[in-house]
Amino acid sequence: MHPNPSFHSHDHAKDIAFVRERGFGTLVMNGDPVPMVAHVPVLLSEDGREVLIHLVRSNPIARALSGPRPARIAVTGPDAYISPDWYGVVDQVPTWNYVAVHLTGVLELLPHGKMREVLDVQSAFYENRLAGKTPWTTGKMTPEVLERMMRMIVPCRMVVEEIAATWKLGQNKDDAVRQRAAVQVPGGMGSELEALAALMADPPVL
Repeated sequence: MHPNPSFHSHDHAKDIAFVRERGFGTLVMNGDPVPMVAHVPVLLSEDGREVLIHLVRSNPIARALSGPRPARIAVTGPDAYISPDWYGVVDQVPTWNYVAVHLTGVLELLPHGKMREVLDVQSAFYENRLAGKTPWTTGKMTPEVLERMMRMIVPCRMVVEEIAATWKLGQNKDDAVRQRAAVQVPGGMGSELEALAALMADPPVL
């Protein structure tokens, strides 16, 4: 997380809602000689206490889970480069504004008998957000094909022990200065520039 407390979120209801809306993140677990990383669909419970994911069985993280292990999931949002010229005041420096939520806890394999349940819960959560579409379900699969594919993946759960979030939106600047920069963001570089500009113009209460 960014070291400046101006950007630290204490409204974890907002952070949880953000993670549930994004639905995708980066899983990190200690390895030797470097951390192991996987990019995974993330289903965080409404109370923020549990994450369900699944991994390909051959994933190094899955192979390392002989027992519960400390892990972290980073979920990122819109981001943008901020030019110091955009502030309209002197003696500023370049920076990058962004939103990120880190979930830290203990990751464990679930019994493989839970695989179908995890898939059903995950797919229902994502499919029900697709407007105008009849949700896909595992029931549409040929049973033998579904069983074969499920043997290739493993269900996992992370019990969340800490939520830490950075909403770096220029809150350390005067409103007028920050908003001048926000106007320039959509023509700059980054991801989801319009969304980042809107957040900068009117930052949430942290």
